[in-house]
Amino acid sequence: MPDRSPQIRVTAMPTDLNPYDGIFGGWLMSQMALGAGSLASRVGQGRANVVAASDFAFPAAMALGDELSIYCEIVREGNTSITISAEGISRERNGEATQLVCKGTFVFVLADDEGNPRPVRAVGEGAT
Repeated sequence: MPDRSPQIRVTAMPTDLNPYDGIFGGWLMSQMALGAGSLASRVGQGRANVVAASDFAFPAAMALGDELSIYCEIVREGNTSITISAEGISRERNGEATQLVCKGTFVFVLADDEGNPRPVRAVGEGAT
C-alpha cells in the first residue's frame, strides 16, 4: 500500500492493555474495523455493515503510548459489498521507529435506511 494516508490514528492507552500489560489484540482488531468501516462508508456513501473479518495477523507488539495508524485499501467491490484490507503501523511514542503490528481483511455490505442491502454504486457508475 504505497503512498497512502491513514484512515485513523490513535494512541494506545492503559485501558487498551490485556492482563499481561500488552496491547490487547481485540483493540487492534476494532481499530482496523473502524478504519475499514470509515472507508467503506465513504466509498458507498452511506451505511456499511461489517459481515465478515478474516486473515488476522499480529506480527509485532506495540507498546503503551505508541501511536497506531490504520491504513486501508479496497481489494474488491461486489454489487452490494466492499472488501477492504487493513493494516496497523505503530510509531514509538518518543521517536520515529515504526513497525507493522496488525493486519486483516473486512467485508462490508452496504445498506439502505431500512437495513436492506443496496448497490455499492449507482447505476451507470463503474467500479474502481
